[in-house]
Amino acid sequence: MQASAEILASVFLELRRLVRPGVTTLELDEAIETMIREAGCVPSFKGYHGFPASACISVNEEVVHGIPSQRVLEEGDIVGIDVGLIRDGWHADSAETLPVGRVSEEAAALLRVTRECLEKGIAAIAPGARISAIGTAIESHAKAHGFSVVESLVGHGIGQDLHEDPQVPNFRCFTMPDPVMEEGLVIAIEPMINCGTKRVKTAPDEWTVITADRGLSAHFEHTVAVTSAGPRILTRRGSGVAAF
Repeated sequence: MQASAEILASVFLELRRLVRPGVTTLELDEAIETMIREAGCVPSFKGYHGFPASACISVNEEVVHGIPSQRVLEEGDIVGIDVGLIRDGWHADSAETLPVGRVSEEAAALLRVTRECLEKGIAAIAPGARISAIGTAIESHAKAHGFSVVESLVGHGIGQDLHEDPQVPNFRCFTMPDPVMEEGLVIAIEPMINCGTKRVKTAPDEWTVITADRGLSAHFEHTVAVTSAGPRILTRRGSGVAAF
C-alpha cells in the first residue's frame, strides 16, 4: 500500500502545478488518468458504481463526487480533487482542495481549517483508541472556527478494496460501530467541512454532492496506517514544506 500511496502522492504534487485559472476540470481528469496509467497503475474510481472519470473534481459549493467536464476554473475558485489508484491489487485514496489563483479570506480560512481538521484526525490515531476519537477531534476543531462538518458522508477502511470496514465518521457519532483501532489497520480519513450549513444534497447528475445553502466546502484526505510508532501517512506528499 505504501508503494501505491507514493505514486498517488506524486500525482497530487503535479496537480498543485496544473491547477490554475483557465484549465477545465476535464483537462485535469485527463492529466490524472495519464499519470496513473503511465505509472503502471489503474484509476480506482473510473467505472466504480458507474462513475465516468478517474477523479472526482468538485468546485466551490460542490462537496465531493463532482464529475469532470468542460467547466473552466476561474480566479477565486476552490477545487477539491479526490483520486484513488490501484497498484498490484492495493488501493490508495487521497484528496486536496486547492485555491485557483487568489481566493477570498473566507475560502483561505476554510482551506486552512479543513487541512488542520485532517491533521487533528490523524493525530488521534493510536492502537487501542476507538475510531470515534478521530471524528471527535475533527468536529471540535471545525466548530471552534465556525465551520460545520458534513455528516452524511464518512471516511473508510481501505486495502484490497477501495471501501472497507470500518466507517470513519468526521464527527461525534453515536449510531455507527465504534471499533478499537488495531495495529495494521489502514483507513482513509477525509473531513468535508462547510462554511455554512452541514446539510447537503445531490445534484441532478446523481453524483455531485453540493451544500444545501450553496456555501463553500472543502475536502482533504489521506490514507493512513495505524502503527505502534504512531499514525503513518502513506499518501504524505514528499518532504519539507509540501510534506502534508
